[in-house]
Amino acid sequence: MSDTLFTGSITALITPMNRDGSLDFTSFENLVNWQIEEGTSALCAMGTTGESPTLSHSEHHAVVERTIKVSGGRVPVIAGAGSNSTSEAIDLAKHAEQAGAAAALVVTPYYNKPTQEGLYRHFMAIADAISIPVVLYNIPGRSVVDINVDTMARLAKHANIIGVKDATANLLRPLQVRRAITKRFNQLSGEDGTAVAFLGAGGDGCISVTSNVAPSLCAAVQKAWQEGRAADAIAAQDKLLPLHDALFCESNPGPVKYAASLLGLAGETTRLPLAPLTEASRRLVRSALVDVGLLD
Repeated sequence: MSDTLFTGSITALITPMNRDGSLDFTSFENLVNWQIEEGTSALCAMGTTGESPTLSHSEHHAVVERTIKVSGGRVPVIAGAGSNSTSEAIDLAKHAEQAGAAAALVVTPYYNKPTQEGLYRHFMAIADAISIPVVLYNIPGRSVVDINVDTMARLAKHANIIGVKDATANLLRPLQVRRAITKRFNQLSGEDGTAVAFLGAGGDGCISVTSNVAPSLCAAVQKAWQEGRAADAIAAQDKLLPLHDALFCESNPGPVKYAASLLGLAGETTRLPLAPLTEASRRLVRSALVDVGLLD
């Protein structure tokens, strides 16, 4: 599986919800189709941006299955399969494989605070249980633990572990990982603001929150870089910066769901413990959409 490679702008899909908190599959299907039409290169369903911690397993399965069905092979679908219980993560990963996902995105276990050996055994157990590729998701800001470079190099020896979504915002990390891992290892930024810098450090693309509401602009950043137009990539990134910043003014995905509601893509409803945005944050998100040219 080591030749599997995801590149470009990959959207970490929100999960639209009705006001009563039920899943809004009509808006979700429209969002998936729009993403593909706007140049998104792959879709990530049921990552943490999709509010996976507060969806039931049946809802989680349904969102993954619907994403694969609606995308219809036009772009690959990466299915979130993370949990702080290894057995639960294995079950989600097995479902992702059965549903036809191109890969499983597996986040570091949160709250348990495992050691590096615990992290190694967790990811290895998941990779052993399925035959589709596994993309590690390293986000110490939310999970407290960090997959260090040595552990990542150990994990990369498994044929099914093919890459990482790196949300450390540490731009030394992709350089260190490339030096430590001998095989072709798929490195994807998990921080929108570092998308271009991550590419410059040897990365392959970005799993993006912002691309939920600005897919063509995010795709343009990646396309310009791939075509050797670094100045154009930087200019596009500069244009997007106010939106990148605004969409993390409160806990994700609250701001991006509010942005989606302003653009008529979906409602802003999130599930507790995520609360509606404050008025100050609403003004910030609206202003950023205007600044970027997505809203009048």
